Amino acid sequence: MNRSVFGNRCRVGLWVVVAVCAIGRSSIAQDYRPPRCEIVPLADHQVSLRIDGREKLRWHYGEQYPRPFFYPFNGPSGETLTRMGHPGAQNHDHHRSVWFAHHKVDGINFWADGTGSKIRQTHWYRYRDGDEEAVMATHLVWIDGEGVERMQQDVVVALMGIDNDAESAEHAVEFQLAFRPGEGRDKVTLEQTNFGFLAVRVAASLSAYFGAGRLTNDAGVQGEPSLHEKRSRWMDYSGPIAVPVPEGRKLVEEGITYFDHPSNPGFPTHWHVRQDGWMGASPGMKFAIEVTNENPLVLRYLLYAHSGSADLERAETVHHAFANRPGFRIRKPNQDEPHRQYEVERMR
Repeated sequence: MNRSVFGNRCRVGLWVVVAVCAIGRSSIAQDYRPPRCEIVPLADHQVSLRIDGREKLRWHYGEQYPRPFFYPFNGPSGETLTRMGHPGAQNHDHHRSVWFAHHKVDGINFWADGTGSKIRQTHWYRYRDGDEEAVMATHLVWIDGEGVERMQQDVVVALMGIDNDAESAEHAVEFQLAFRPGEGRDKVTLEQTNFGFLAVRVAASLSAYFGAGRLTNDAGVQGEPSLHEKRSRWMDYSGPIAVPVPEGRKLVEEGITYFDHPSNPGFPTHWHVRQDGWMGASPGMKFAIEVTNENPLVLRYLLYAHSGSADLERAETVHHAFANRPGFRIRKPNQDEPHRQYEVERMR
């Protein structure tokens, strides 16, 4: 009898504990709200950049590749707007979605594969989540075929939402690229070339040749013949994207608008664009750029993933906000900023 009473008391006590724990968990879950924009490190040298839990792009920096890149670069539908490699030419496999490269760094080819040169991430500075933007800051080194460090590059990438509709939200990715001479070097010369620094290979369906896409500049001019090697504040590649649905697939129109920043040398930049599906700002198309420790090269760009075709009015609004947004600085943390080695913040 006593054992039965004792057992009942134990069961009652257990239920009380369970109820208290459940209430505690519920309260914690209700009180905590994760940041809308997040940087999520993954295995195999990858980092996922997300808004509302949905991946927008992914950073790959493993040494199995000659240089880092972003893939996928998803549109509002959730399907990628970029691709790995050229749709028709294997000798363009170095076109990895969205990537950093340059054809002539002190005369050395850091653009193509098979040259012996490589770009390596040595460390990350900061992964910072937030409701307005998520920021990833990393350090890269450019190493030639002889193992000489020719150039250093600090990369700051900010992912931000454009619309508030979580199901179809557009987004933008801001890049700040700071270049300095390699360790122990006084200068590095970025020779005149069409190729470099931020390149974009769009999905085949967005290509004007392999798909049904269109190239458009800030004046509404369209097509490679009218746009290649011409100046513009921004360039857009838009076209159809196939989205899986229960009945099969449906086509939606999406695109990427690629913005130059007024602080960049030669603004508005010349553009290297092709109807086969790629576009890149070319700050060194007409002249070489010499970089020293006293005068580093800082470039700022923005990629805007949007629904529909190129919208000039909408693009002007996005460009105006980008042009007036302050850049970033990477610094050591203050005493009231524990648990981090570096901090990255916008300059005010």
